Amino acid sequence: MRVKNIDPLHRTDPIYAAIFVIPTLAVIGFIAFWPLGQTFYNSLFKFALMYPQSKVFIGFSNYGKLFQDSRFMNDLWNTVRFSLWSVGLETLFGMLVALMLNKKFKLRGLVRAAVLIPWAIPTVVSSQMWRWMYNDNYGIVNSLLLSLHILKKPIVWLGFPATAMPAIISVDIWKTTPFMILLLLAGLQMIPEELYEAARIDGANAWQRFWSITFPMIRPTLGIALIFRTLDAMRVFDIVYVMTKGAANTETLSVYNQWTLFTKGFIAPYFGYGSSMSVMIFLIISIFAFFYVKTMKIKLD
Repeated sequence: MRVKNIDPLHRTDPIYAAIFVIPTLAVIGFIAFWPLGQTFYNSLFKFALMYPQSKVFIGFSNYGKLFQDSRFMNDLWNTVRFSLWSVGLETLFGMLVALMLNKKFKLRGLVRAAVLIPWAIPTVVSSQMWRWMYNDNYGIVNSLLLSLHILKKPIVWLGFPATAMPAIISVDIWKTTPFMILLLLAGLQMIPEELYEAARIDGANAWQRFWSITFPMIRPTLGIALIFRTLDAMRVFDIVYVMTKGAANTETLSVYNQWTLFTKGFIAPYFGYGSSMSVMIFLIISIFAFFYVKTMKIKLD
């Protein structure tokens, strides 16, 4: 005889789940989606923040102006270039160091802690420190390269487009690679050692073990790490503002956006234009995130 499931708790599980989930979703919606909706609403108007009574509805005109703005397009390219180089190299170096730190050796815990020091330093502090180190008169970078006879005369690293952006990218790599190491190392430690032992018995070399075992197992962790780092890189502001304030063709979308919103948007009718720029930054970041989720096959459920 077939016995029907008459457990009342089983039937009410979705109700209890909704009771706990709905308040959380409401808080997230209020904190995250309400400001985004308000920003999109503001982007449909032309007004100054100090004179809200002068608000004029112009529809999607601000978005059309973005792609006619040569400064916006140049900063978009700077942002994409910064993100590709910094995230790409951080991922490469992070993977290499994480693989080394995953091995057993003496003082491994101390080395792991030391690797995280650059990430623990506040970005404004590290950016200012590196700005001094790149100084052409008293910076240690020029002094070291001159002493090694790599340079014949000091270079103004942050004064020329050819060197300013690479200098900023190198600082971001130094600062944020430990974050990639931390996430990738956590993923590596979840891989059972038995899989590597079986692969060694079958005669697989180091590259074959990495490509057949390590990479497939760590791919979801790698995808999440790429999403987090791309989110940060695409909206980079502090490191650029501290080191160059956007000079020498290093201005990114966030630097331009902040200047538009807070320098011009308070007293001039550019607040709606700055809001449209914020929405575009969000859309661009969403495209990258969607690409990573599909490419790395990350499960969100």
